[in-house]
Amino acid sequence: MKQENRPHEMGLGKMSTILDIARLAGVAKSTVSRYLNGGSVGEATKKKIEQAISETGYTPNPFAQSLKAKKTNIIGTIVPRLDSYASSQTLIGLDEQLKQMNYQMLISNTSQSLEREIESIYSLANQKMAGIILLATEITDQHIEAFENVKVPVLLIGQEHPDFHSLIHDDFHAGYEMGRYVLGKGYRKIAYLGVTERDISVGVKRKQGFKKAIQEVEDCEVRFYETLFKIPAAQASAREILQEFKPSIFVCATDNIAMGVLKASYSEGMTVPKDMGVTGFGGYDVTEIIHPGLTTAKFFYKEAGEKAARQIVELLHERPVEKVTISHFEIIERESVDNLFQRRL
Repeated sequence: MKQENRPHEMGLGKMSTILDIARLAGVAKSTVSRYLNGGSVGEATKKKIEQAISETGYTPNPFAQSLKAKKTNIIGTIVPRLDSYASSQTLIGLDEQLKQMNYQMLISNTSQSLEREIESIYSLANQKMAGIILLATEITDQHIEAFENVKVPVLLIGQEHPDFHSLIHDDFHAGYEMGRYVLGKGYRKIAYLGVTERDISVGVKRKQGFKKAIQEVEDCEVRFYETLFKIPAAQASAREILQEFKPSIFVCATDNIAMGVLKASYSEGMTVPKDMGVTGFGGYDVTEIIHPGLTTAKFFYKEAGEKAARQIVELLHERPVEKVTISHFEIIERESVDNLFQRRL
């Protein structure tokens, strides 16, 4: 008697493939592929394939399917670094929201290499991404040329450019409000420790906002410095500044820089905030855990990622989206800043 081949005897199940489906249905592999990609298949053949899929529990690979389709459901996301709180939280927001909207995210990490960033734009476009999101630190002529060449919907996060849609944090007003906060606590000898002005949002706008605040008071001595984003570099910069300037407070362009300053102050035998105040920007989770807790301008990165996900999908469907969307912030007051006015009483 002829024995029927059952699915478990053919090695089918969770790891079944298109070839397995074709064998069980008695059709060509290309016919199964055509069916899965929405092509024309006869009614009888269609029923055989559907029966085989039902028996094996086969689940199509949506990534592979999307790459074969004329229109994909994958959003290419270019990120300069993965070891950044801001980047990771933004990516979490993007990923969670895109999944809810039946889209997927493909991440390209460039390790802060401009050359790799430009390569990634072309590479993602060649992989037929539906759209591209760039967590940008700077926008160069090369970026603009690449975006114009690939002709794929693009959304910038963190930086803005008049030719492209962007979602930015309110860096200028965060800098201004931080300046007002520090001045309101009585600090007048201030070191502002920023970053390169190639980064418009962090390096320029936060500093511009802070400068506007200090222009509103008299008898204020402020010196502006630059360092790198990493904690060890900020620590080294802070030690030099402490020795040459001895500020009463450091206003730091990021929370990482602020943590470098805290380390430098301890190594110099200083106590925060008794001997010197410190503030940051970002609102990283660790700023609440460390002692003293860091006063900071908190940005809502995860929520920004969620909003960016909704916006890129709107762009894919050619629906109207604001050219520039500004994410909100909040000044979080913790123990790293003293009230000098109260201390003088």
